[in-house]
Amino acid sequence: MKGNQPIMRRSALAAIAAIGSASLLVAGCSKADDNSNDNSSSAGANAATKDVVNASSTKGGTLTYELSDVPDSFDPGNTYYAYMYNLSRLWARPLMTFEPGAGSKGNTLVPDLAAGKGVSSDGGKTWTYKLRAGVKYQDGTAITSKDVKYAVERSNFARDVLSLGPNYFQQFLVGGDKYKGPYKDKSAKGLSSIETPDDTTIVFHLKQAFQEFDYLVASPQTAPVPQAKDNGVDYVKNIVSSGSYKFQSYSDGKQAVLVRNENWDAKTDPLRKQLPDKIVVNLKVNAETIDKDVLAGDAIDLGGTGVQAATQAQILTDSAKKSNSDNTYGGRLVYMAINTKVKPFDNVACRKAVQYAIDKVSVQTAEGGPVRGDIASTVLPPDIPGYAKADVYASTGSKGDAAKAKEQLKACGKTAVSTNITARSDRPQEIDAATAIINSLKKVGINATLKQYPSGKYFTDYAGVPKFTEKQNIGLIMMQWGADWPSGYGFLQQILNGAAIGDSGNTNLSQYDNKDVNSLLEKAIATQDTAARNALYTQIDKKTMDDAVLVPLTYFKVLLARPKATNLVSSAAFSGQYDYLNIGVESK
Repeated sequence: MKGNQPIMRRSALAAIAAIGSASLLVAGCSKADDNSNDNSSSAGANAATKDVVNASSTKGGTLTYELSDVPDSFDPGNTYYAYMYNLSRLWARPLMTFEPGAGSKGNTLVPDLAAGKGVSSDGGKTWTYKLRAGVKYQDGTAITSKDVKYAVERSNFARDVLSLGPNYFQQFLVGGDKYKGPYKDKSAKGLSSIETPDDTTIVFHLKQAFQEFDYLVASPQTAPVPQAKDNGVDYVKNIVSSGSYKFQSYSDGKQAVLVRNENWDAKTDPLRKQLPDKIVVNLKVNAETIDKDVLAGDAIDLGGTGVQAATQAQILTDSAKKSNSDNTYGGRLVYMAINTKVKPFDNVACRKAVQYAIDKVSVQTAEGGPVRGDIASTVLPPDIPGYAKADVYASTGSKGDAAKAKEQLKACGKTAVSTNITARSDRPQEIDAATAIINSLKKVGINATLKQYPSGKYFTDYAGVPKFTEKQNIGLIMMQWGADWPSGYGFLQQILNGAAIGDSGNTNLSQYDNKDVNSLLEKAIATQDTAARNALYTQIDKKTMDDAVLVPLTYFKVLLARPKATNLVSSAAFSGQYDYLNIGVESK
């Protein structure tokens, strides 16, 4: 998922954690953790990474979220940020989701709209789901399997209209490469590889075995949408809720207000508690203001990627504040994509020059120090299956190697390079990290100019638009990424597979299209044996680093100031953010 303030992802979304033999997100440990000796009545530092803090079933009150920019979309079929995957479950029920809980429990996949996990047949190429009985929309009408089918069709096959989410279904469903989507295809049949033999059954037919399909249907793209109420990109203005909350009002770029969905029935939903009376989401709030509001108990930081530098310093030097914080891995990689379609970075030697030139310690410092991430050297973070320790472009103290960088530039036929680097304008730490990179590159003759673009349009209009990056000579692109689901495939597919490159909303920012990597990804997802599948992910990581198409900067960690609220738990499934499904208002 795009790294969210943001996993995405979107990655978020960051998602994002491993179950079984490896945990994708574990409780973070640093000098900031678990050493508070204050007498505060708080649960203690890192408490929400281990258990639910302030557990309660008390209903009532207004819960406020704040975000420093705007999300890509509130439309569950048109979003790819981890925090929106998290929040959207309040109004949109996918077939599967992750169980609210800390640690490995938070990584557990459970049925949501579906009555049970998918039943596979045909060697993993066919997957069947049954819907829960009695599920309804906010207007009281019944939710049917046809609504789930339509939701998948609109979100994956109308990329000219809804381009912001991933396109896994388009890639893997039989006939997905030919189907034009419901806005162009006016037939009642739709995509024939999604069958709805009755109103409670949906069957997916895949081109190849897909051993992790249950994770795929946990995306909000499987949340039902009634076709009669859909008006394309403007559906965001009148979303029909299938969850415990519905929209009372929506002001684009400003605010969304949610209230209880009176036709939600707890008997059909064992996950949601529907605690607050009202949920307010305020957008474009200054990042420092968000920190102040969180510390004052007036809001929750929706982005969930941690406090700003000044607030971080306050927390780490104040025992009371530190005991009310959670520092954990975010299941994400902070990296810089090198655009292989922009000269001279179409030459691997020039890409390797960038790899050697960067002082990663300066980047780590710019991001906020070790509390915000460990220095990275691989595509896969250590807590994702398939990770193997390696450092192809090692330098003394991870501070860069100017001599080797200049040597690679010479091999590329260059003594100097001029390019542009992008960062998101509402993310001060990303801008600071890009600035540190610019300073490193300048020392070896690579002159990069910073271009800033807003998070809300970073992928739709700028960094995620190949034609734009090529026209603007954008060779370097700041990025943060979390697994779409807890496996090497969930992490690697959307940022490395050539089939994932899109005209807009693109997250393969390097535009990397390597036939060997594409083939290994295809082989991995069809491999039933977990160990063999993970070994293939390791191969993909190595090949990618040998091709130098992205620069790993840090394995992201998040420092969250714990808000005054109930049912707080840092979720492995959502990039270390608090799980937003059942947060309640703390009694005053």
